[in-house]
Amino acid sequence: MNTQENKFTFSRRNFLRTSALAGGGIMIGFNLFTACKPNVKPSVDIENLNFNDFNAFIKISDEGYVTIFAPNPEIGQGVKTTMPMIIAEELDVDWDKVHVVQAPLDTKNYTRQLAGGSQSIRRGWDALRQTGATTKQMLINAAAVKWGVDATTCSASKGIITNANGEQLGYGEVVKEAAVLEIPENITLKKPSEFSIIGKDAINVDLDKIVTGKSLFGLDYKEEGMAYAAVVRPPSFGEELESFDATEAKKVAGVIDVITIGEKARNFIESEKRNWTFKLTKTDKVVVLAENTWAAIKGAKAIKATWKTSSELEDTEFHDEKLISLLDGNEFNVMREDGDVTKAFLEADKVIERTYHSPFLPHNCMEPMNFFANVTPQKVHLVGPVQTPEYAAQVASEMLGRDLEQIHVEMTRMGGGFGRRLYGDFVYEALEISDKIKKPVKMVSTREEDVTSGIYRPAIKYRIAASIKDGKVTGYHLKEAAINGNMYDLIPNFFPAGCIPNYKVSTANYRSNISTGAWRAPYTNFLGYAEQSFFDELAAELNQDPVQLRLDLLENVKNTEDKRIEYSGKRMQDAIRLAADKGNWGKTKEGVYQGFSAYYSHNTHVAEVAEVELKEGVPVVIKVVAAVDCGIVVNPTGAINQVQGGVIDGIGHAMYGNLTFEDGKPSSRNFDNYRLIRMNETPEVEVHFVENELSPTGLGEPGLPPAGGAVANAIHKALGKRLYKQPFIEELKSNILG
Repeated sequence: MNTQENKFTFSRRNFLRTSALAGGGIMIGFNLFTACKPNVKPSVDIENLNFNDFNAFIKISDEGYVTIFAPNPEIGQGVKTTMPMIIAEELDVDWDKVHVVQAPLDTKNYTRQLAGGSQSIRRGWDALRQTGATTKQMLINAAAVKWGVDATTCSASKGIITNANGEQLGYGEVVKEAAVLEIPENITLKKPSEFSIIGKDAINVDLDKIVTGKSLFGLDYKEEGMAYAAVVRPPSFGEELESFDATEAKKVAGVIDVITIGEKARNFIESEKRNWTFKLTKTDKVVVLAENTWAAIKGAKAIKATWKTSSELEDTEFHDEKLISLLDGNEFNVMREDGDVTKAFLEADKVIERTYHSPFLPHNCMEPMNFFANVTPQKVHLVGPVQTPEYAAQVASEMLGRDLEQIHVEMTRMGGGFGRRLYGDFVYEALEISDKIKKPVKMVSTREEDVTSGIYRPAIKYRIAASIKDGKVTGYHLKEAAINGNMYDLIPNFFPAGCIPNYKVSTANYRSNISTGAWRAPYTNFLGYAEQSFFDELAAELNQDPVQLRLDLLENVKNTEDKRIEYSGKRMQDAIRLAADKGNWGKTKEGVYQGFSAYYSHNTHVAEVAEVELKEGVPVVIKVVAAVDCGIVVNPTGAINQVQGGVIDGIGHAMYGNLTFEDGKPSSRNFDNYRLIRMNETPEVEVHFVENELSPTGLGEPGLPPAGGAVANAIHKALGKRLYKQPFIEELKSNILG
């Protein structure tokens, strides 16, 4: 939405619908609103105030404090803070008097109640603002009726309505009157210059609880009488349970029982209701039930299980050979084709072709997978950290044959998600356990179980070729060979689509029973590195500055009428210029080597300049300057944190991340042999935002894809060698540093 077009028309039906669409909007229960008194000294402990029941969205206390329920899952991306900020801005209440609470799953009153794709703020922006503004106008109209004046002579600020005579009423003092008025047909949204909450730094609403260790996360959740469960899963992908011996496990102090699960999941799969978000397996699993987590885990380690290889499942080995074979073959799905790439290559002065390799990666969430379930005849109660609560409820309903209205899902804060918690396999394990034992249960995985039975970023190889004719790039062909899936339909319409007249994107797929799925910034997390490294090589061949090459190519798409193009040429140029300026591109001191990268993903344009120094001949990343066009920045502190986290995550996994398999079994089990970036290896990350008044876009993921490319290009400047494989550290050791 263009923020200058701020007039909206509403009926009561439209207002309620918009409130629901907001994903965090307000449907006002006026009759329960009590007096909101102005000029009251803030309470020391907001949570302990006597809040009056309101509805699923808002409560207000006698002291004038407002509780806003945040509906979307919080995985560290900050939506539990930013979404209420948007509501509070247009509602015109004092942010210091706002208390935020996580809402449960409520499909009647919310839409898109999930965390994924960096879309929460983008999708909710207009509706959240409209809902807050409509609510404010209704309260102003009610005050005007009470005073007997024209509503246009009244204004509201920080929960107080003022008329032309200087008289004031708190919001709570006019709620009953507002309840009988019509929804205003026209509302006016604030101009960005009028924002008093949006664009100002706000502390994470859960910060105090996080640092003081109060109950927030799934692992914290407990209920009286619940059992703890540890699940014994196949040690290798492609195996099924044949038999088990629980004798030693039952001797462990605190162990209650040992059971198997799998029937419910198997029936669900065979009923052809399987969905990519579920990631269920057909095999039975052994479950150790205990009085505490330690006993359950210890008992699980004592289980002696025999596993057999399923004849239905495909290969888990030789991924490198299979993917190269796909790239060399002819079985491709063409996702986009402009012009005639074959002709451009035949007529070229030169054709450059490079192949880029990426490994499997685990998600490594700080909080291992866990979930609480209590299946009773009356309802199914599910509590825990999941990015897709609505999907979880749907599957629970279908697996158990229960009405969806009987499924009650509560969301806890998550200790990391990165896409892993999009998949509800851990939810359905807890669900099936509780259904079988008829008791509340908490399923808890260990770190080793998370790593070895997880859902991984798929191994992918890209082969990129480009033709050069008369000093210009005339053709471009990107081929992808991936494990268990191909790039999203939108990615072929990202840069450089539209920039090069002859352009083609082709994909091929190899099926493996190693479970793969979304990993922070899916596909673009590796493609961003591959393409941006390749464009640096093109710049070298053309004897052009890498930044200028990108700017020149983007001129071709600035005024395009191609509706398929997902990115903005101008906005990408703005981000590139800002990064080059703030990063002092080409102006560093001796011994500092720079690399550049720019990428569009999740509706956001990002450009990055990485700086590398050689220390004892080894390249070390010392600084990254990131320029980001994400539209209006709602919470600058949170936004900077998201970009910094994405950059460091991108560098860390590009440099060190690697997971291999032997006989279907992951090579790494824990952080002792899985390499992550360390604190002393994290560079300074300086973040700048392109200033504009456009609606916000995503931030949880877009900072990651350009990071690997910027670092690879900087390392090339330092060592004169190109990197074609991740993790970089292994290629550096084996092929460059010796």
